[in-house]
Amino acid sequence: MTMIIQVTAADISLFHVAARYLGDATQWWRISQLNGISDPDLSRLTSPISVALPSQSATLTAGLPELVA
Repeated sequence: MTMIIQVTAADISLFHVAARYLGDATQWWRISQLNGISDPDLSRLTSPISVALPSQSATLTAGLPELVA
């Protein structure tokens, strides 16, 4: 089941959100990819937005995604 949270400018960035909810700041890109958010900086938000978090099983691989050439 996907968890939906509300984020605001006070959350600062997807790095902070990933660290808080997923326990690993390097998982920010999974949140970005899942929600179609291209800029991880949340400090410019003027109103809260809903953000889906990836399932815990999807957070087992740390770091950035592998790039396939």
